[in-house]
Amino acid sequence: MAESLAVFCVLCFLATFSLSTLLTITSKRIAVRTGLLAHPKDNRFHKRVVPMGGGIAIFFTIFLLCMAAIVFIKILVYDGTTSLFGRDFELYIEGFAGRINELLIILGCAAIMFVLGLWDDFRNLKPFRKLAVEFAAAFIAAYAADVRVEFFIENKIYASVLSSFWIVLIINVFNFLDNMDGASAGIATIVSLIIFIIATLSQQAFVAGFSMMLAGTLTGFLIFNFYPASIFMGDAGSLVVGFFVGALTLKTTYYQEAEDIRWYIILIPLVILAIPLYDFISVTALRLHQGKSPFVGDTQHFSHRLKKRGLNEVQAVLMLYLATITTGLGAVVLKESNWPYGLLVFLQTIMVLAIIAVLESTGNNEKKHPN
Repeated sequence: MAESLAVFCVLCFLATFSLSTLLTITSKRIAVRTGLLAHPKDNRFHKRVVPMGGGIAIFFTIFLLCMAAIVFIKILVYDGTTSLFGRDFELYIEGFAGRINELLIILGCAAIMFVLGLWDDFRNLKPFRKLAVEFAAAFIAAYAADVRVEFFIENKIYASVLSSFWIVLIINVFNFLDNMDGASAGIATIVSLIIFIIATLSQQAFVAGFSMMLAGTLTGFLIFNFYPASIFMGDAGSLVVGFFVGALTLKTTYYQEAEDIRWYIILIPLVILAIPLYDFISVTALRLHQGKSPFVGDTQHFSHRLKKRGLNEVQAVLMLYLATITTGLGAVVLKESNWPYGLLVFLQTIMVLAIIAVLESTGNNEKKHPN
């Protein structure tokens, strides 16, 4: 069973990686022809004109392959030929067929994110209008496609509202992370792979397969987005990526019904996304403290602060990758741990963030009080 799931997920990764690579090349040309370009600004880190068509490649890679998979599954089920692929794959196909409606709703909500982000890339929409659309799409996904937290919450409306807040938060977390070459796409890839491991441990083929599709898509794009980036994902990409990551963290089952209830496993998404959340919270706090809008871009993100402390751009992004892997692996341990070890993993994550915060603070003090 586990081997078949691994083969299935590897195929998902390779298919999306290949298509994403081709579509990224195409999207770059489309962006140049349509004027979808990122120009250097005082409140932006890049210093050259870069195409922003990456979101087109990211969205359509996942959309097209999901639609192809739906058609393929429908044909197999209609013809009654699912058994030709072996018993394990037959179970996956039947399970996938039973969740096609959920997938279509999720893809529809992702399409809303894509259109909203693309519109913002061209027109620079006001933040609260974007948030309203994000909440609407998130609620639809939570309520109609069961993309919601149900641990300890039995009321469907309450669970959907709470889940909508989480999805919108993660959407904006990855939108904020898109501030340096390879940062948002690379971290989302790592997070997707961590979710894949957890979903595989729980034998969740649907979530495991989709997380590998997202990882493959982002890896194909990352080839062109890592420093020096020849293409950006833009809001059309970051909103879609954030939506999918938020949805995957909610669709993943972190506990088994037969086990004793371990309340602390609801902390797993926070551990997986500890570094992205740290960036979001810290830069928001800095902007508010300075009397600025948290939605106005600047160069105060965690990656920028690392660069100001002597790291080059590649080192800063790699530092973010390593920190995300560190907390992400802790999330895998948390999934498999019993009390009190599971809670200790969460506390360890808090300590990692505290160390980062202390080191950042020390850097500031050295500049104020040089020897």
